[in-house]
This record gives sequence, structure tokens and C-alpha cells, in this order.
Amino acid sequence: MANMFGKTLAESSDTDRYAALASLIREEINARWVDTNNAYLQRGTRQLYYFSLEFLLGQFLESNLLYLGVRDVCAQGLEELGLSLQSLIDMEPDAGLGNGGLGRLAACFLDSMASLGLPGHGCGIRYKYGLFAQKIVDGYQVELPDNWLREANIWEVRKSDKAVMVKFGGHVRSELNAQGRPVFFHEDYLPVMAVPYDMPILGYKGNVVNTLRLWSAEAVEEVFDFASFSRGEHVNAVSNRYAIEAISEVLYPDDSNYQNRQLRLKQQYFFVSAGLQSIVRRYKKKESDMHKFADQICIQINDTHPALAVPELMRILIDEENFGWEEAWDITTRTIAYTNHTIMPEALERWPVESLRELLPRIYMIIDEINRRFCAELIQLYPRDPSRIVRMAIIGDGTVRMAHLAVVGAFSVNGVAAVHSELLKSVVLHDFYEIYPAKFNNKTNGISHRRWLLESNPRLTQLICETIGPQWIREPVLMEHLSTFTKDATVLSRLSRAKRENKIDFSNFASRRFGFALDPSSIFDVQVKRIHAYKRQLLNLLHVLHLYCRVMDGEDIGPPRTFIMAGKAAPSYYYAKNVIKLANEVSRIIASEPRCRDKLTMVFLENYGIALAQMIFPASDVSEQISTASKEASGTSNMKFMMNGAVTIGTLDGANIEIVEKAGAENCITFGLTVEEVLELYRDGRYRAQDILDADPRLQRVFELLRGGLGTNMPAQEFSNIVRSLTDYNDEYFVLKDFDSYVAGQERVAELYADPVKWGVMSLLNIAGSGTFSSDNTISQYAKDIWKLDHFRF
Repeated sequence: MANMFGKTLAESSDTDRYAALASLIREEINARWVDTNNAYLQRGTRQLYYFSLEFLLGQFLESNLLYLGVRDVCAQGLEELGLSLQSLIDMEPDAGLGNGGLGRLAACFLDSMASLGLPGHGCGIRYKYGLFAQKIVDGYQVELPDNWLREANIWEVRKSDKAVMVKFGGHVRSELNAQGRPVFFHEDYLPVMAVPYDMPILGYKGNVVNTLRLWSAEAVEEVFDFASFSRGEHVNAVSNRYAIEAISEVLYPDDSNYQNRQLRLKQQYFFVSAGLQSIVRRYKKKESDMHKFADQICIQINDTHPALAVPELMRILIDEENFGWEEAWDITTRTIAYTNHTIMPEALERWPVESLRELLPRIYMIIDEINRRFCAELIQLYPRDPSRIVRMAIIGDGTVRMAHLAVVGAFSVNGVAAVHSELLKSVVLHDFYEIYPAKFNNKTNGISHRRWLLESNPRLTQLICETIGPQWIREPVLMEHLSTFTKDATVLSRLSRAKRENKIDFSNFASRRFGFALDPSSIFDVQVKRIHAYKRQLLNLLHVLHLYCRVMDGEDIGPPRTFIMAGKAAPSYYYAKNVIKLANEVSRIIASEPRCRDKLTMVFLENYGIALAQMIFPASDVSEQISTASKEASGTSNMKFMMNGAVTIGTLDGANIEIVEKAGAENCITFGLTVEEVLELYRDGRYRAQDILDADPRLQRVFELLRGGLGTNMPAQEFSNIVRSLTDYNDEYFVLKDFDSYVAGQERVAELYADPVKWGVMSLLNIAGSGTFSSDNTISQYAKDIWKLDHFRF
């Protein structure tokens, strides 16, 4: 402590103590990190690079202590000094590098790659500020800066000597070389220096330490207009530097204006170009023949955000490595693999042609040529079907269709749950599936069981280890052996006790942090995820209001219910922010009603993140997975709930289908329209939401509350936008259509929970089936089927 901060232990703060402990752990990891990198280089091991705009990492200290096998020793040593390990763990901020499932998936994948001894690394952006810190003020979401780098990030290492240049704007000049081949020169561009910050990704009880490389945007040289400063124009003196640094300033800048949409495009090209330049440079340290590049390197792009990897690799191969088009295209299309995460049309990115041409002139030229050649192939295949060529073209309607670019430029296209992958083949990318059937495959998402069970739920971890032994930590599918203990009263009793103690811990935390009084004996029914119309937090809230009405009428609603909701809405997504306001107002009216006491509680937790999630999942009884069937590609919160013994109430959507198959249909509560029924309703256009409302007195009463603003202090029009979404705009996500089925499912929840033995068996069988959804299993499938990686051992 004295060496780091010039303080005695007694004088130091918990932040100082956290930094000191983390620094000691980092030194141990760094030695293994260096050994891993040297071994990869010396052996010429095939490498995987996972490109993602998000990496929602969470905290590192506790997981690193666990993976090194020193957590208990460290806790004991600190206790002897009068210190608490948990208090130091709490000092570490969540790394603000992601938003939701996409970013957390990337983090779990990195964990599994290192833990399985697979040579796989991450590539992303080192955002100075995360998405935003959510504050609830008078029930409304307010966005504050998420300055997660306020204190130094102990785990990162700046690598200034590995910086590369990324070029924006300018124009492209071409001329013929001696062989008559065109050579391209990018001129008058804005240079941006991409500086890497590397973070070690430690594998569980292993020597393998992989790398997450995050890029920071900096001016090529100090940009300071001294003349402007001397004239008192202080902002102008540094404006150019700030404009450059903005590229790595904020995750997902609000894209409701042109400048921020351009900034998003800059971000996507920035980290893709920097990452590929870095990979090529490292490759050439060992291998001079770029013809072998695809044999040694695989690049997985996580959704369409990194799809510019296709033209950027082409640019490097053609402009810098002197390949002809055909050779460059062969290497590119054997290197890049694409994961699709959505069937939502608005989420399949498109960029205006003019934006790309202005910002990335050489990249646009390459995309235009890829499109020309691809369309020529389509004309050969479908000479009498011009509409198909229009549908499939990479450039169309004045935009570049990034999903089309990714599919054409990749050797593998995978969905993230069985039903999602089938929808890609049959609906969203059907035209492409017809000509590239071998490219399409499924890789159902997974979660790190070490983060979400071993670290988050020590009580349940101990029970599992003492029941079936510890080998499941290495081989999570072995958790299925728990299914043989459904008649063991001791195991079921211990499981119930562990859940209750987790609920007590969370209730105490919620009281301290948020001022909420939660009853641990009530059913903890939880929906935590990004706020979006298709995820249908609104359906949840309509049901809570329905229960409120029943309580007000003096009806018995069964066991006491506590509904917990959390999640962030995009700053420009007014509807989602209105849902947050509604959730907080529902919470308010229930809390103010004496008749609801000890029967019904509703809370909205602000600023949902990884640290909060690690407390919520172990305490949850019911997992809300209620998206409109066909809309949720996979989901991963469903897996985290399942692994911690919560019972799913959900639609047959995404990975819910596979969860029901593994846990058993009798151990989940399903409801609502199926995928096929939803697609049919969209096709025939005969659905009328008003008919549902007119026929259901329960909904009519809830709508009266909504139209009245839920109380005298609320403007009557406060929730008119929500009401109109269900009536005037005909309930796009079938909230009203599924309401009756959902209410019946919730009544089944109350009935089952009232039988502790039955509920305990359901919980145990969910845990037993959850090992299948470990990201270790998912990554093993990627490594075998797509990446062709070998497990690496020293």
C-alpha cells in the first residue's frame, strides 16, 4: 500500500485497497499472459478473433481470484487484517462496454474460449463512457454519464507501440501499374490513431490467458490551435482533437440526428479497420505468405456492426498486399464468419450510400464492386427473376444492406437458437439460403456457468458440488445428474433454503440501495432486460394491474407476489421510456394502497447492470420470458434464471423452446401464440386488437386505469401513447391477444408455488437441464464446426 499510494493500510480507502489487491492479481495473470502469447506465436496456432461492438464484461476481481483458485485464501488473509474481500470487490465498476445480451454473450464467449484452452481473442472499442447510467427521477428515466473509467482500469495495458492509423473522408485516386492493374491511392483523408488497450482474459484454473483488445481513438499528433487559444477561442483550439476522440467516447450515441448516425458509422469502421490491421501485422511476424492467411486466421463478426470487415479485409489484401480481386475475395470469404442476432427488419442495419461514400470512399468502392459481381452471378442464376436480384442486392434503395454484405462475404452464417436459425433460412434470408445452403447453421447461445452460478450463487454451487461432485464445473452437462435427486427430501430442502437465503440477501440489498421493502416469503417474479416493445414488459404490467384490481375487489390472488423489473431504454426510444414511467407508477399506486400490503408488490430497479444481475438471478423464483413469438432470436437471461433454479413463464420463442425441452414441459409454464401463429396473423392481416379489448372486462378495467393516468396526480394523457399502440396501431406485438393465456399461466404459477415440494422439483430439474446452455458447450460447437480450432495446452 505504501509503495502504490504512499499511505498506510489504516489511511487507505477501500478504493485504494481494491487497486492494490487487483494489481497483485494482475501481476500473476500477466506472467501467464506473456507465456500464452509467446506460445501462440512460436507454434503458429490458428487464431480466432471475435469482433463485437459490445463486451459487457462485469467485474473481474472476484472471477480472477476464483479462476486462480485463491479466493478463499485471499478472503481469509484480508479478514485477518480486519478487511472484507466483498467490500473490495464492490469497489470495482462494471466495465461500460456493452448494453445487453449481445455484449454479455461476447463476454461469456471470451470466458469460455480461455477456459477451454482455445486461442480466441476479442476486438472492440474502449468506450470512455458506457451506454449511460440510468437514474429514475419522478418515475422517468434520466440518462447520466457512465464514467466507468473515472478510476484507472487496473486490468488494461496501453500498447502505444501497436497503434495503427484509420482513414476517414478524403478521396481515392487510381492509376495503372506496370502490369496494367489498377492501384488505388487514398488522399486528403482525416487520419485517426487507433491505440490498443489490452485486457487479459484468464481461463478457469488454466494457464491460457487470451486477449481482449479495445481500441481508443486519438489524434495522430497533438492537435492544438495555439492562435485560436491566444484569441480566447479556447474551444476551437481543441475542437479537432475532441472530434476525433468522440469516436471512442460513448457506446451507442443517440442516433436520432445525422451527426450521431455518422459517428456510429465511424465507430464501426474504426474498430474493424484497426483490428484487421493489427491481426495482419501479427500474422506477418510468423508467416510471410499471405496466401495462407485464411488457414491461420478466423474472424467471427458478432451481428452486422462489424460487417465492414468484409470490404476492409479486401482493401488490405488488394491495396496493401497487392492481391488481385479473385485471390483477395477467396481469402476474405474463407476468413470471415457471421452471427445473425435478429429477424427484426429495423435491426438489420442499412447505411445510406452517400454516408458511406463520403466517410469511407475506398470502402464504398469495394462494396460497390462486390455488389456488381454478386448481382452478375444472380442474373446468371435467375435470368427471369429480376425482382429477386433487387431483393438480394447488397446496395438497394439508396442504402448498403449490411446483413446482405455479411452473408455474401462470410463462409458461415449462424443463428443463435434453433427456431431463430430456421426463421433465417425460411423467411429473413431465404433467398440467400437457397443459393448458399451450406453456409447456414445454428449455434444456440450460452452463458458462462462460472460467472452466473459459481461466482453469483455460492450457496447453490456448494449444494451441487456436495450432491454430484465438483466435476460439473469443468463439464457443465454433468449437472443433468441432479435429476436423479427429485425424491431426495434433503436435497430439496437444502435447495429451498438456499433460495430463501438468497432472497433475504437480495431483500436486504434492495432496502439499502433502493429503499424498497421486499418480502422474501413472496414469489419473486422477475423480468430484467432491455426495454423494448417486442420484449413485452407491457404485458407484464397489464397483468400486475389486473392483480391490483383483484386485490382492490377483495379477491384472493394466492401466495404473496413481488414483481421485479429492471432495464434501460434507448435515449431516443420514447415508447420504451414511457413503459418505464408506467412501471414506476404501477409500483407507486400499489405501495400506496394498504389493501396490497403483504399481498402484492411491484418495484423497478434503476441502472440494471452485471453486478446487480448477479444478485437478482440467484434470488428469483419466476423468470419472465414473454417476448412475442418469433421476435427474440435467443435470449440469455432465460438461461441465467434457469441455471439459478427459477421457473420460466414464457412464450415458445428463441431459446425458450430449447429450455422447455431440457427442463421438461411440465417444469415450465408456456403460453401464448406460437411462431407459426404469429407469422400467420401478420400474413393474413385479419387481427383486430379492439375486438380483444371489447370482449375482455379485465382488460377494459385496466385500460380505464391507464387512460386515467393511474391516479389524480398524473395527467390523463400520460400513457396515451401506450394505449394507442394497442388500439390505434393494432397491437403490433399481440400483447392483448396473449393476455388471457398469460393470465392463465400466472394463475398456474401461483398454484404450483403453493406446493413447496412440487415447486422444488421443478426448480431442481431446471437447474439439472441448464448445463446444456453453458457457453462452454456453445463455444465447443463454434470451434469444431466453424472456427476449426484445436484446444491449446502448454
